[in-house]
Amino acid sequence: MIEKGIKKTVIVGGGTAGWITAAALAKILRNVVDIELVESEDIGTIGVGEATIPQLKILNRALGLDEDEFVSRTNGTFKLGIQFEGWSGKDDSYLHAFGSVGANYDQVQFHQYFLRHKQAGHAGSFWDYSLHRQAADQTKFGRLDKLGNAPMAGLSYAFHFDAGSYAKLLREHAEANGVKRTEGKVDQVNLDPETGDIRSLTLEDGRTVDGDLFIDCTGFRSLLLGRTLGVEFEDWSNWLPVNRALAVGCERTEPLLPYTKAIARPAGWQWRIPLQHRTGNGHVYCDSYMQDSEARDLLMQSLDAAPIGEPRLLRFTTGRRSETWRKNCVAIGLSSGFLEPLESTSIHMIQTAVNRLISLFPSNQIDPVDVAEYNHQSIIETELIRDFLIMHYKLTAREDTPFWAYVKNMPIPETLQHKLDIFESNGRIFRDQNDLFKENSWTQVMLGQGIAPRNHNIMADRITDKQLDDLMINVKGVIHKAIQTLPQHAAFISTHCAAK
Repeated sequence: MIEKGIKKTVIVGGGTAGWITAAALAKILRNVVDIELVESEDIGTIGVGEATIPQLKILNRALGLDEDEFVSRTNGTFKLGIQFEGWSGKDDSYLHAFGSVGANYDQVQFHQYFLRHKQAGHAGSFWDYSLHRQAADQTKFGRLDKLGNAPMAGLSYAFHFDAGSYAKLLREHAEANGVKRTEGKVDQVNLDPETGDIRSLTLEDGRTVDGDLFIDCTGFRSLLLGRTLGVEFEDWSNWLPVNRALAVGCERTEPLLPYTKAIARPAGWQWRIPLQHRTGNGHVYCDSYMQDSEARDLLMQSLDAAPIGEPRLLRFTTGRRSETWRKNCVAIGLSSGFLEPLESTSIHMIQTAVNRLISLFPSNQIDPVDVAEYNHQSIIETELIRDFLIMHYKLTAREDTPFWAYVKNMPIPETLQHKLDIFESNGRIFRDQNDLFKENSWTQVMLGQGIAPRNHNIMADRITDKQLDDLMINVKGVIHKAIQTLPQHAAFISTHCAAK
């Protein structure tokens, strides 16, 4: 047990995880803790996480990153949500948008009014009342905080960006705040024979790096937490069976879409992420249902433009380490576990792990109580996100391939089944306060993938039929008016944050 206080923190591994960790710790703990990051340019990074969720804006602001500079430096674009194509049925699609749909009224969630309206025989889609859906359909984007004087929020957005460029930008800020970067490969991790804590690292050239707290950002290798300290991995592939990804870029296509695509494939799904200089593509699949060569052919045949380079094959297992902090080692990023990139949560989970570490950072010694709390919070966060991802597969109506037949009929965690049953009854959602995904997200995915609640919340009956019709018409009108003011996505980028 470290009892002398944390004077030096050593981060092992660079990439997005390492440099987010370094930049955030340096910003908050500058002049309190020495920070050294050890990485090797010979070890590549995964670079799958080119799509994000809106919480990244909080991190960038905290680090002092100008948003337009960030987008420009990373060849970034803006993201209003994820369009899921073919997940319920082969020809179905819906947008999981970041922002709210419609407008809550009289303390009742808007989707309850929509359900009442639809159950009364009115046609139309839930997304007719989505500002984000309408903007996405017209490839428009702008920084729009609210819709005039209406009680409706504006556009909530995240980003698509080049992960390698983002890591370089973070490195600049981290080093400017005193982080020391050491180039080198770790040859040996040295433990204290009495306590079992990590004492130092020996690099391949014989140099030694000492530290008090070690942060494992070594990716799937989990060199410190997994290999050295022996923390076990909990496999969730019975619920999330995809275990391979082929990633390749292709030339930019027009129009420049302000959303990610997640397109269902026979044994998984394919992403399309539009950047300023190219489109990122990936085929995520399960090798029990599709061979690598077949997956590669399907990916290359479905590109929207000429490929840039050859596809890279990534192997993974969905799950998490039983602990993400053991002794004087904290794992952040892929070294702590992996949830597939379906909802672009990887970078956010790096961000929350760093925030959690800062909030529990030892003031004098590493206290087991703090370690237990860190691990408890990590488990809750990961399992809630896990359930949200499982839902996308479980709610499919497809059984046209062995993969889709399996996920449609697989048993699921009781925590998720309870949420689905409650929503199917009366459209109610009882969200855990620690859940990353808010009621609006659960609603969009459940409605988008075919759950039709049997009833609506009786609270939505407090207004008359005329008031309900007026509400639905007014929401559409406010959205239509707001859309007219927005520029094209590509034009907005060209004006404010074009890559140089």
